[in-house]
Amino acid sequence: MPTTLKQCSIEVLRNLLQEGTRTLALDDEARGILRGWMLQARAGTRGGTPRPLDPVPDSPPSSASAPASGTSALDTVEAKLDYLRARAEHWRPALSLGSLRSTMVFATGNPHARLMLVGEAPGYEEEQQREPFVGRAGRKLNEILRAMGLRREDVYISNICKFRPSMGERQGTSNRPPTEEEIAACLPLVMAEIRAIRPACIVCLGGTAAKGLLGSGASVSSLRGRDFSCQGIPVRVTYHPSYLLRNEALSERRRVWEDMLGVMRMLGMPVSVKQQNYFLPS
Repeated sequence: MPTTLKQCSIEVLRNLLQEGTRTLALDDEARGILRGWMLQARAGTRGGTPRPLDPVPDSPPSSASAPASGTSALDTVEAKLDYLRARAEHWRPALSLGSLRSTMVFATGNPHARLMLVGEAPGYEEEQQREPFVGRAGRKLNEILRAMGLRREDVYISNICKFRPSMGERQGTSNRPPTEEEIAACLPLVMAEIRAIRPACIVCLGGTAAKGLLGSGASVSSLRGRDFSCQGIPVRVTYHPSYLLRNEALSERRRVWEDMLGVMRMLGMPVSVKQQNYFLPS
């Protein structure tokens, strides 16, 4: 059986431990990989039998898919995302859980975007249209983007979980957030998307996305306004658009807008006086 990255890493860490090493300096990418393994291990322990994560290679599975020029079939961002989308359709670590519905909802937007937005999981309307953020929360997100001077087509929008969490045969239009086990199963796909796109900034929309990308179970209120990173890319956390549908108070809209103003400044986008004053008490 070929040695996996995970097995090699465990062996190296064991050797270092035996030699007396107790601390290691890790970069953001290494921390992200270890975080995914940790979440998967937790999920496997609760489920009884750990489920291995299928690899998401950066190169095609065989030379037969390479173009005649000899260059890799996955040289472009678009090709990498198409490959990931195809893998996600039948993503065994997620579908084998038995707690997610079978329709995969991948991502949408500009593969060369500087801003990537990561939400929670598909809901009823997203599952029907097979596109993230097309329901009421999606329309609210579109409003936020327009206020920033952006269009939906200018950014890249994904979810931490690629399948709608199931609530049984009579689920109807009801939705629920994904569990840690469901997040861990889909996390390799999202991490691979990030590696392919390399945006200038990632925004976690809600605590579920933050739990997946940052490994933090802290509340959104305690995470917003702080600088984080994932695979070396700056990450900001704000409330999920659905939060504003439940709480339309001016103060809450202002909090979300302050978060997005911070993102605009991070991206070097111009901020007008009008934008600066949105949702302030008159």
